[in-house]
Amino acid sequence: MAEIIPQRQTTMRSPVASLWRDHRVWLATAALLVAVTAADPAQGAASLRFTLLALIRTAPFLLLSVAVAAYAGASGADNLIAKAFQGAPVLMIAFAAALGGLSPFCSCGVIPLIAALLSMGVPLSAVMAFWLASPVIDPSMFVLTSGLLGVEFAVAKTVAAIGLGLFGGYVTLALLHLGFFADPLRPGIGNGGCGGSKVRQPGAVVWRFWREPARHTKFGREAGKTTLFLLKWLTLAFVLESLMLAYVPADLIASFMGGSGLIPIVTATLVGVPAYLNGYAALPLVSGLIGQGMAPGAGLAFLVAGGVTSLPAAIAVFALIRLPVFFLYLCYAMLGSIAAGVLFQAWL
Repeated sequence: MAEIIPQRQTTMRSPVASLWRDHRVWLATAALLVAVTAADPAQGAASLRFTLLALIRTAPFLLLSVAVAAYAGASGADNLIAKAFQGAPVLMIAFAAALGGLSPFCSCGVIPLIAALLSMGVPLSAVMAFWLASPVIDPSMFVLTSGLLGVEFAVAKTVAAIGLGLFGGYVTLALLHLGFFADPLRPGIGNGGCGGSKVRQPGAVVWRFWREPARHTKFGREAGKTTLFLLKWLTLAFVLESLMLAYVPADLIASFMGGSGLIPIVTATLVGVPAYLNGYAALPLVSGLIGQGMAPGAGLAFLVAGGVTSLPAAIAVFALIRLPVFFLYLCYAMLGSIAAGVLFQAWL
């Protein structure tokens, strides 16, 4: 066994593996366009044109979302997340849910942050509130959601994120009082990572970050990284949307997720788990589905369920926490998504 591990590490460091790991979204997008062009040249050209025009229309919102994310990283505003986990549990849950839904916390820090908080003894109820709300919305995603689906939809998604966090946090608090989930982490899981350090040693926020050269450099680095992240996912999403509009009949979408009632919302919630790609990539897809007959409430349920229980996120959660907590996490996500969709549809 000792001889096998180095071979695996060498294989993973090969140029091909490194190329795929670093650029898999771009490669997948290019491969998809090449395949479509080979099978249907007219549709390949149409998809490329559709994607370029969609990116141009989205550019103002993309630039604004990049500025928000880069400013948060350069100024240290994401350090404010630590203040959500101080005080009485009831207030702690409310702060954690609000910050989870509103903070521009980096995606790489969420999993290490949760491990750090739990290993430090932070109640599972507050951690669950943050964990449920965080993947659904953030300032950057709010801006993009407003541009693609409207401000009303973006506000509803924000309310759904915070509401889901509050629901999961307070139910978990009640379960903790009954003696459940005393040790939520899997054996051997400790703290650490880029998220955990912000809780253990929260730094000061420098709102006028441009006065410090190091923070000014970080702003440029964060802006570039965020731009590439958003651009690659949005490009893939717009290509998929063009194919969906071309090949998926509108009456098929409407029959499964259109109309009123509970069934389309439940269906969208169940479909959102395996079909969800990325928080940013899902927005134009849902926009296209709504245009083809999906009920807005079903669209919201799809986005909320996909954000919390998408396969990559679910795998990371499963690797971190014990099985009963994992199932509790899934139950919160599914029930909260359905409730959000029903309430939004009723309000409309």
